[in-house]
Amino acid sequence: MSSRDNIEAAPSQTGGLIEMRPVHPDITAATEKHEIEIRDHIDTDMALREGKGEAVHAETYEHQMTLIEAVKMYPKACFWAFVISFCIIMESYDTFLIGNYVALPAFQQDFGEYVEGTGWVLATRWQTALQQAGQLGALVGIFICGPLTNRVGYRWATIIGLVLMNATIFISFFAKSLPVVLIGQLFEGIPWGFFIANAPAYSSEVVPLALRGAATAYVMMCWSLGNMISNGVTYVMNQRTDEWAYRLPFALQWMFPTPLLILVIFAPESPWWLVRKGRHEEALKSIRRLGSKSAPDPTDVLAMMIRTANIEQQETQGASYRDLLRGTDLRRTLIICGIYMAQNWAGNLIANQAVYFFEQAGISTDFAFALGLISSALQVVGVCMSWVAGAYFGRRTLYLAGTITNAIFALILGIVASVGHSTGASYAQAVLGILISFMMGFILGPVSYTIIAETSSVRLRALSTGVGRAAYYVAEIPTIFLSSWMLNPTGGNLAGKSGYVWFGTATACLIVAYFQLPEMRGRSYRELDILFHRRASARKFSSTEVDLGEDE
Repeated sequence: MSSRDNIEAAPSQTGGLIEMRPVHPDITAATEKHEIEIRDHIDTDMALREGKGEAVHAETYEHQMTLIEAVKMYPKACFWAFVISFCIIMESYDTFLIGNYVALPAFQQDFGEYVEGTGWVLATRWQTALQQAGQLGALVGIFICGPLTNRVGYRWATIIGLVLMNATIFISFFAKSLPVVLIGQLFEGIPWGFFIANAPAYSSEVVPLALRGAATAYVMMCWSLGNMISNGVTYVMNQRTDEWAYRLPFALQWMFPTPLLILVIFAPESPWWLVRKGRHEEALKSIRRLGSKSAPDPTDVLAMMIRTANIEQQETQGASYRDLLRGTDLRRTLIICGIYMAQNWAGNLIANQAVYFFEQAGISTDFAFALGLISSALQVVGVCMSWVAGAYFGRRTLYLAGTITNAIFALILGIVASVGHSTGASYAQAVLGILISFMMGFILGPVSYTIIAETSSVRLRALSTGVGRAAYYVAEIPTIFLSSWMLNPTGGNLAGKSGYVWFGTATACLIVAYFQLPEMRGRSYRELDILFHRRASARKFSSTEVDLGEDE
């Protein structure tokens, strides 16, 4: 276009007469570009408004959906959440296996020392080291898993973890000395970190709001199942006196990774993770795979996810460990870490060392293993009961009630142990140990995983659940040392009197939770983002209203 073709009318500076001036081509191009930008902005704004309407519709539908309706609409989402969570069984099985080995006669004779008046005992330092090795490995695995999951997704991170698990079992199985067993546990712990960091996060992201509590509580079910299998195996092996009493249970670990690996290969990626990566088409396909034909319109669900992701980006767009300590995400991180750490101080270690605890309480070895099996079976029953309780009571209510109950049981345990050393006192301590373990399965375990999955922002979930579990291990390692020392005859030899210590720690957890733990039941991820952004008080979280149209 020539300059002669670009003219405009302008007032003359000399007489008010109108003269025609040529307009530079660059000015015309800039004007046309600006007009295009305005049209694009209008189109984008209209698209966002339309998308917001779809997002509001999807969120409203989720709020109105009942538990039964959600199961019917999203059976495949339930299946894949359960498959990924099932990986937790491997950590649970081996954790409880090592805890049981310290009471297994064949293991004690091959690796322990003889104590006059007591018999063969595994030294306190090795007992503690073996139980801490796996946790240290998991701690390493968690910090590898967070960035890895952010980069490749939950599915591929889990596949890598399962391959590692298959390989590391060889070390423990062929171990001939305690140092090699310890190294085997250390390396097995690395893939455990992958599983425990990703399972609650993935489960919370693939199911609708109505199923979020049940799906994340299933993590505790898998933990309890691993405990029950471990107790069942060691109960049978307890009668053997050769090395296969402890080698065969190690070998049985291979029954888990390969079948799970085959299933996970075909699992859909979390649509929330795909939205965070801007891969909306793939997210839409994943949503369609997770739901049935009767499920809400996948495009509406996608719009809801995009809306939530956009709200989180308004505060910060980062997704690094440093972001966990910034703004409102710091409060969320502290809640997650606190809930995870409190598991060690509100009865979990009594459950983890149940068989050894029963022995030190005066129960015979055979009966102690039988009680351990009963205790783990009751935990499974407790998790089933937690699904019903979670449908009627809030997360905060259940958590406070469970902590109070275990604190009372721990206090009674200490009192009973102080009374005397009669058979009746021994059985009373065993019953109280079982009750504390049951409460972990019924309330504290399931509701903790639900709180952990719901508290984190969608953007930082892979990192925050990992850091929370890391806090769990940081708290557990010295607590295991304390617990082992209190129970071991070569240490404090406190047996049931350790209940006084657990009463104190559980009471401290209760006080902190009362002032800091918010109620998140029935809230969408968008609503939780807004409530944390407003810095709503923990005790007013449930009563604070958030309109469906609000984005901040």
